[in-house]
Amino acid sequence: MDVLVGQLATGLSLGSILLLAALGLALTFGQMGVINMAHGEFIMVGCYTAYVVQTVVSNAGASLLVSLVVGFVVGGLLGVLLEVTLIQRMYDRPLDTLLVTFGVGLILQQAARSIFGAPAVNVTAPTWLSGGVEILGAVVPKTRIFILVLAVVCVIALSAVLKLSPMGRRIRAVVQNRDLAETSGISSRKTDITTFFIGSGLASVAGVALTLIGSTSSTIGQSYLIDAFLVVVVGGLGQIKGTVIAAFALGLMNSFIEYSTTASLAKVIVFVVIVIFLQVRPQGLFTVRTRSLV
Repeated sequence: MDVLVGQLATGLSLGSILLLAALGLALTFGQMGVINMAHGEFIMVGCYTAYVVQTVVSNAGASLLVSLVVGFVVGGLLGVLLEVTLIQRMYDRPLDTLLVTFGVGLILQQAARSIFGAPAVNVTAPTWLSGGVEILGAVVPKTRIFILVLAVVCVIALSAVLKLSPMGRRIRAVVQNRDLAETSGISSRKTDITTFFIGSGLASVAGVALTLIGSTSSTIGQSYLIDAFLVVVVGGLGQIKGTVIAAFALGLMNSFIEYSTTASLAKVIVFVVIVIFLQVRPQGLFTVRTRSLV
């Protein structure tokens, strides 16, 4: 039982990290069709934001809470800057966005190395997150539980914004039919900027959370970029509920397979399962409802 609970906890923990990393991508890639290869660098921005905030705010607990807010804003503003300067000119050229954002990612990585140095830096977790909680014989670190709770809060908040707020209704209208939304008086430009701000901000929030479980380097975002894309594709483009299910399913699958094999082999097996699944259901778990006639 303790082994089962331990692997469940590990899988849910990994799933919550994948979910945080993929939530922002579900908006920018799933709903806007932008292949943002710099998404991993927005995660990195959140990590370094937490590091900078901790140098200003000495209290680790207050520093974490401030970092979540500041990281969201900083990441969102960088996303808006990227959208306004480059992405808006390439909405009809998705492959060009892939190349351009890949280059932007390299620039951001080099900028981080120039500012903070090549060695990894560490962020101190609050004392109230030290240790673990025993659940049926298995000890689950409090930091992992916090990340899981944070992921759930982000999903609830994002779902509420998309379903209940006027801004969310405008985003959904543009996704369903951009031309009809514009003829109805909705500014697709403002909606695109808002969507990119939210998606990039959520990526930075994921970065802040990652500082609780490891050190920060300029390439930390690349470790989660491919997995985040896989979560979005498996869940269905632009589908938040699909992203949630896919993230936890891949996390649990990777946890149990890795327990019986090795970490490298587990990733290979999970990837093969994803390929087979997409052969059977290429649209993912859920599809976007659209009013488009094509």
